[in-house]
Amino acid sequence: MAERPGVGAPAAVVAGAVPSGDGDDTGQGLVGIVLVSHSAPVAEAVAELARGLAAGGPMAAVAAAGGTADGGLGTSSERVLAAAREVDRGAGVALLADLGSSVLTVKTLLAQGELPPGSRLVDAPFVEGAVAAVVTASAGAPLAMVESTATEAYTYRKT
Repeated sequence: MAERPGVGAPAAVVAGAVPSGDGDDTGQGLVGIVLVSHSAPVAEAVAELARGLAAGGPMAAVAAAGGTADGGLGTSSERVLAAAREVDRGAGVALLADLGSSVLTVKTLLAQGELPPGSRLVDAPFVEGAVAAVVTASAGAPLAMVESTATEAYTYRKT
């Protein structure tokens, strides 16, 4: 795949990719989490919620990859790539997507081998799955357990 603008640049430079922290070693060695949404504000809000609920110890790196380069609704492969590279600490990257083209974009990047080694699309509800993934990753769990815990969020009953 051809080199694209913004790919490989720090995610803070790529519009829509939200840094996971203040640049320290937070999340070193932990599974990284990428939240892929059609909407930058939705991805950012879910990332903020998950970080807030997982606070209190080491924090897995979390990045939001939402919207298009021009600020519209949609999915940008460049944003997904930048976010995945930002959160990759060598323990794997869990990508949660909201719907439609977000899922297809992640699947395509995986099939083309564009994402960091150990990247995985996690089939989980976007909000509940994101919270479960961030909490589990922050506890130091391996990628398979992060995926399993996020997927279990489908069983959460509200009644």
